[in-house]
Amino acid sequence: MTAADWATRTSVDERPELGTLFHRLNNQLGIILANAELLETKAGDEMSRARAAQVVASVLDAMTTARELRKQLLE
Repeated sequence: MTAADWATRTSVDERPELGTLFHRLNNQLGIILANAELLETKAGDEMSRARAAQVVASVLDAMTTARELRKQLLE
């Protein structure tokens, strides 16, 4: 379902609060981050460690972006 579909199929009262959505997103990114850090630590070779490190860096960037979006939209 696209954002436009969501907007047309639900009324304002039925949409989850943005704060709740950002909280859920941050929790999910935190889980991904923890698993990527574990993979990075347990990786058996340098290539696997490098790939896990890339995931860690990307998740941290995504968390920063989510925090900036939340700040812009909710403050």
